[in-house]
Amino acid sequence: MTAIKHALQRDIFTPNDERLLSIVNVCKAGKKKKNCFLCATVTTERPVQVKVVKVKKSDKGDFYKRQMAWELRDLTEVDAKDANKENPEFDLHFEKVYRWVASSTAEKNSFISCIWKLNQRYLRKKVEFVNVSPQLLEESVPSGESQSVAGGDEDALDDYQELNAREELDIESMMEVCEYAISNAEAFAEKLSRELQVLDGANIQSIMASEKQVNILMQLLDRALGEVDNIEGKLLSYEEMLQSVKEQMDQISQSNRLIQISNTNNGKLLDEIQFLVNYMDLSKGHIKALQEGDLSSPKGIEACINASEALSQCMNVTLKPGHEKLMAVKQQQHLFSELRDTFARRLTNHLNNVFVHQGHDQSSTLSQHTAELTLPKHSPLHRDLLRYAKLMEWLKNTQREKYEGLSRTYVDYMTRLYEREIKDFFEVAKIKMAGTSKDGKGKFATLPRKESALKQETESLHGSSGKLTGSTSSLNKLAVSSSNSRRSQSSSLLDMGNMSASDLDVADRTRFDKIFEQVLSELEPLCLAEQDFISKFFKLQQNPTLAQAENVDDSDGTVHSRPPSEHRHSISEKDMVRMMMNKIFQSIETELNSLIALGDKIDSFNSLYMLVKMSHHVWTAENVDPASYLSTTLGNVLVTVKRNFDKCINTCSPTSSTHWANRLRNLM
Repeated sequence: MTAIKHALQRDIFTPNDERLLSIVNVCKAGKKKKNCFLCATVTTERPVQVKVVKVKKSDKGDFYKRQMAWELRDLTEVDAKDANKENPEFDLHFEKVYRWVASSTAEKNSFISCIWKLNQRYLRKKVEFVNVSPQLLEESVPSGESQSVAGGDEDALDDYQELNAREELDIESMMEVCEYAISNAEAFAEKLSRELQVLDGANIQSIMASEKQVNILMQLLDRALGEVDNIEGKLLSYEEMLQSVKEQMDQISQSNRLIQISNTNNGKLLDEIQFLVNYMDLSKGHIKALQEGDLSSPKGIEACINASEALSQCMNVTLKPGHEKLMAVKQQQHLFSELRDTFARRLTNHLNNVFVHQGHDQSSTLSQHTAELTLPKHSPLHRDLLRYAKLMEWLKNTQREKYEGLSRTYVDYMTRLYEREIKDFFEVAKIKMAGTSKDGKGKFATLPRKESALKQETESLHGSSGKLTGSTSSLNKLAVSSSNSRRSQSSSLLDMGNMSASDLDVADRTRFDKIFEQVLSELEPLCLAEQDFISKFFKLQQNPTLAQAENVDDSDGTVHSRPPSEHRHSISEKDMVRMMMNKIFQSIETELNSLIALGDKIDSFNSLYMLVKMSHHVWTAENVDPASYLSTTLGNVLVTVKRNFDKCINTCSPTSSTHWANRLRNLM
């Protein structure tokens, strides 16, 4: 055990400026025996700190490592289990109870005795020693305890002392005087004894003669002893004062550590509070805008947009672990949820009212457009509603159900509005078309006259029929490469009409052509403007097409569009826009087919004019957006026009139809 104590002092405690006073080999009670050492130590620097250190031997080598340490001031109770019988078990009560089993009872008693002495000397703290023999507990610590603790008692000097040089010279000179000293030692010793007695007598007489000086010396000694007692008393009082100062300094040091920890914690707490205040604080102006903001004025809308964006930032902030358990955070999140619901409800109600009022206002101005062949413009409505686009985007991200409800409401109101407008518009167009043909109905009574007119018109376009090749199998080839060629074809058709003016009323066909062109010209900007508004207002922006869709003709002439696979990621938004447009303008295709049927009924040759115009508008719509509602609808109507044109060609007489019908198809 001495070797272990020396090794521990050298390897562990000396580098830390500590002295090892007592050691005991222990293991934890009730567990697998893993031996370790409990060491009682004191620091070499003042103020002295007394600790109980747990040291364990490393499993990978013959060296020891410091595992745990407790301050002796934290010790509240020492339980030796049994004061009468030998029992190696004992408990130390720190912040919790540690149960140990010593390797021997003697080591346990020695360790407990050392703990008691250190407590009495350095801490003067009343630690409760339970089941400890009274013999181990002394009433006080001797004054020399500090020396014994510091390094133990010094070894006593040997009785033998060597002679110094002067003493050797004196003995040699004495032996030279007495030559017989070596040969007769007894005589020499007797002589020395006699001389010593003479000297003793002289000393006694001298002392007796100086009795007065002796009394004075004794008085001085008594006075010196009194001073020594006085100094000892002062030293004791100083020691008590120093002990009190030491305890106070220890408390101050402990307080400083606690203050440092408190300052660190306060700094971290301040950072967390600043984070929450910066990212979860909504200004009063924003709250007022969300609760009472004017949604009809531009300034009020701008304030609501800023407030909704600030609210989204506050609600989407990423909280750190534990923040959600704070009551203030819960209250703030509850406030944000209430503000979100309140503002979403206000916005939904306001936009519903806007849809209703705008629908009524547009209905009231519809009558003034019916006399003319024009459709009412909805750009003021779109301009007013686009101010709420950012709010609609916020509603889409936060309240999806209300956003979808607003979409359905808008579609319902606009469907009824457009249905009335388009119906009235086509009624006017049909009346104008019917009016152009009242005077010329008798001109289309017989088929041979129509055949001759067609023949004359096709021959006037091209003199040589042998050079014309082609077919009408693909509708995509109906579009002309440029606007100049389209204008030349229109003029050619007018020339055809002029050349056959003897048989057909060219003026009626020209008016029909202008009316049909005006109908398509009015529908095209209306549909494009509405689709653009829906995309912007409801935040359904479509990605631009990078490649043209592949068009395929079936046997019946129906055109199918195959979108590229690269755009499948945006199919949902495109489908939503298409669904809304289909519902809003569900009457356009029906009305167009009805108008085409009327034109074909008036004059089957009108199918040629309608085919050219429809091809031109389909080509224009595909250049703008191949996937738009207008492009799809006009493409479907173009199929109907082409079928009517094929019927017109096929109804010609077999004797003359083959030659000029093929030439006309090649021309188209």
